[in-house]
Amino acid sequence: MAANLSGKTLFITGASRGIGLAIGLRAARDGANVAVAAKTAEPHPKLEGTVYTAAEAIEAAGGRALPLLVDVRDEEAVKSALDRTAQTFGGVDIVVNNASAISLTRTPQTEMKRFDLMHQINARGTYMVSKYAIPYLQKSENPHILMLSPPLDMAEKWFAPHLAYSMAKFGMSLCVLGLAGELRKSGIAVNALWPRTTIATAAVRNILGGEALIEASRTPEILADAAHAVFLKPSREFTGQFLIDDTFLAGEGVTEFTKYRVTPGVPLAPDFFVPDASVAPPDALA
Repeated sequence: MAANLSGKTLFITGASRGIGLAIGLRAARDGANVAVAAKTAEPHPKLEGTVYTAAEAIEAAGGRALPLLVDVRDEEAVKSALDRTAQTFGGVDIVVNNASAISLTRTPQTEMKRFDLMHQINARGTYMVSKYAIPYLQKSENPHILMLSPPLDMAEKWFAPHLAYSMAKFGMSLCVLGLAGELRKSGIAVNALWPRTTIATAAVRNILGGEALIEASRTPEILADAAHAVFLKPSREFTGQFLIDDTFLAGEGVTEFTKYRVTPGVPLAPDFFVPDASVAPPDALA
């Protein structure tokens, strides 16, 4: 297998900021092509980055970028974006389903329009992007689909506090389970990646816990490094995996995790959906 992603083409949803952008930047340092598929065209006071600023950053990092205004709920927009990506770069090798909506409300407080939004973006969007990417990925030498979604740990505690969000997020993981089996004979790998701790993103700052939780988080670079390692795996041999970031990286030889902390010395906050049986690597949380 190739030692890096030079010349590979990634299609990343929600890539204008946060985890999606970090994955794009990591690939760009190898000289990859990155389609930035997101719906932010204008700067937002609480959300840094647009598809255009993300594309500029990717090119500054050494890659080629294609900014695409895409709402993953829009079928024609998704089909067109994938087609433009393939036409621009000669194909599509990797798809990252990162776009996601979150609302941590209990059932009586969850408006149906919010329920619909989460399911349309998280579950349906992931399904649809993956569906329309298949013909392009079938032409790639080492095709991968990666979902930023949790292990399928069907425990009551993950659903009771925020049922609508959990259903939508686990819907992404069900796509992993099903597509990994469906596409195995085609040689298309389908895997999931999830963080053990909270990650310093706009959602954590604006929805979950403000600056205090940001300081107790890891940076998106831990997921970017883990995703990069996944993409280098042989797609016919590494599929159907539900990966926790630090455990997977430890298995790839990473021993230093302090570099991923926003504020060294501050205890890390655990993320949702990490199974009780998942044990952090030695010293990873110290």
